[in-house]
Amino acid sequence: MPVHPQIQQILDVFNRSRHDVDFNQLTPQIMRMATDLNRDSSAEREQVKQVENLSLPLEGRSIPIRIYTPEGDAPFPALVYYHGGGFVIGNLETADSVCRNFANNAKCVVISIDYRLAPEHPFPAGLEDAYDSLLYISAHADQFGIDPSRIAVGGDSAGGNFATVVSLMAKERQGPPIVFQLLIYPAVGIVDTTPYPSMQENARGYLMDVELLNWFLSHYLPPTDLQNPYLDPIHGADLTALPPALVITAEYDPLRDGGKAYADKLRDSGVDVVYRNEQGLIHSFIGFHTTIKQAQESLDEMSAQLRKAFKI
Repeated sequence: MPVHPQIQQILDVFNRSRHDVDFNQLTPQIMRMATDLNRDSSAEREQVKQVENLSLPLEGRSIPIRIYTPEGDAPFPALVYYHGGGFVIGNLETADSVCRNFANNAKCVVISIDYRLAPEHPFPAGLEDAYDSLLYISAHADQFGIDPSRIAVGGDSAGGNFATVVSLMAKERQGPPIVFQLLIYPAVGIVDTTPYPSMQENARGYLMDVELLNWFLSHYLPPTDLQNPYLDPIHGADLTALPPALVITAEYDPLRDGGKAYADKLRDSGVDVVYRNEQGLIHSFIGFHTTIKQAQESLDEMSAQLRKAFKI
């Protein structure tokens, strides 16, 4: 189907400005500044019973987090959430609106993790923050008012990569039990030597494009060992006995086919998987959930799957 008409209006504006971008001159600092300037800080925020900013005292560093607690009585199930941003940009504000929606609709505590970013902290620094944060949260469940037996992980794009790799790490290291993976257009299949068709079909013009993806990866990836399954779990990882997953992709996204291939690989490994490809939508569509009905409907389905996993 064609691109959603409201999305197309956004793309028309974006693509007119996109011609002026020289990736050879673009720095992470400029990209972060531009992202912050383009965020609509005047938009009304969905009300959640309690929103609190804290820092997790991890070994050798502290990681900012934001905790969203809904109405109801503790202990709650929990969603540990990792924001998107190509491993290079993004922060707690990036995921704020979506986390508020999940807290209320999935009836869980949402803990958003502000992991370290590349290139200042390339692979595996951000991933280590993601996993160590999960360890701390599970070990201090009472502090967060959560049930340690009902913890899900989730994220979008780069955060979806972290969510699924954290699930793999928890299995291999006998870490906290994870009941569910919420993988929203996850960055998987990103270091394949043979690009998926969606990388060609959606190479340019849909907000996330292949040139931008490669710019992100140039700052995040190590110079060697590109087949490391913690970089991209579609390569060489044993996916058996991982938690059930919901994998969401978007029709006009270069990452679409990598996400589909990963869902298929999970299913072939005996993992319970629900896969949905959102027709007419693009990468980062959840960021438009307050104005585009189809994006909110997709979030509603994610919350329904979370409630099912949490048995509520």
